[in-house]
Amino acid sequence: MNAVSVHSLAMAYPPYSLRQDEVLAKAAEVFGHRAELMQRMAKSYGNAGVKQRNSCVPLEWYAAPHGWPERMRLFEEHALALLTDAGRRAIESAGIAPADIAATVTVSSTGIATPSLDSLLQGPLGLLPTVQRLPVFGLGCAGGVIGLARAAAMARALPGKAVLFMCAELCGLTFRAGDDSKANIIGTTIFGDGAAAAILCANGSEDHPRITGWGEHTWPDSRGIMGWRVEDDGLGVVFSQSIPILVRERMREVTDTFLATLGLTQADLAGMIMHPGGEKVVAALEACYGLPDGGLADARDVLAEHGNMSAVTVLAVFEKALARKARGKHLMAALGPGFSVGMCLLELL
Repeated sequence: MNAVSVHSLAMAYPPYSLRQDEVLAKAAEVFGHRAELMQRMAKSYGNAGVKQRNSCVPLEWYAAPHGWPERMRLFEEHALALLTDAGRRAIESAGIAPADIAATVTVSSTGIATPSLDSLLQGPLGLLPTVQRLPVFGLGCAGGVIGLARAAAMARALPGKAVLFMCAELCGLTFRAGDDSKANIIGTTIFGDGAAAAILCANGSEDHPRITGWGEHTWPDSRGIMGWRVEDDGLGVVFSQSIPILVRERMREVTDTFLATLGLTQADLAGMIMHPGGEKVVAALEACYGLPDGGLADARDVLAEHGNMSAVTVLAVFEKALARKARGKHLMAALGPGFSVGMCLLELL
């Protein structure tokens, strides 16, 4: 594959910061009718690896019931605001004009909007009306990697042209106060909101990080492991307890096969840029790849600072790696509904 350069990456977070102890207290209030269950689940907040996360709505919002119209209105309003912020900074940082962008790829799985977010962003970002648009829904946590790969493929098909990749996930808006399932409660221990934007170009630049390969794998008959259920009042989260086990037992083989298609092994990597998911998933990833506890430091730091922002999370880990001036080949990977894994090979220069 021809390499695609990442000319900029910008993150954006909503204004409300929720500490983990505050979230636990609010959850105990919301699920007070299940006091015994909350006593058992309380340790999950301390074991999640999350210290705080950002939210587009105040903590009090989560204690009340909300329907589809309100959730989608809030999703559109806040996703547009965050993507406008991240998109403008990504364009400015890349040193280009909005008119230079030939295509956009926009990823989200926590809300819907028609017209899609990318069309609604054309005016605020100053994009040309002729820009090619690809909105992507349903990839979940894997969307940060698979969406980046789709943007890279578009950039490769448009050599010398800029492609704007955008991702927004407002996981908090999916919380349903009337759902006292363990999966919904576990969501409150880790979910956060955020957005990201990046400029990609297949221009042969050697001054920027490069995406040199991408791929994905979906395990057969695995639909029930992760995803959303469509409920009367919103999206119901689906989490299987088997996720860490699957990571430990089956992910290494898939990523080794991907690397082999590029003539590489894990020994050729300088590091890994992984979607953390949650504490158990991070620990499973470290075990899977033979890393010491804490070996995925960037992933752990993002989880602690921002929680699990679905597809946005791995891009925040990427930003961490860039900020500490990481160098060499890195495997970027994230798991999502399907059950699937998206993979990219990055060369950090």
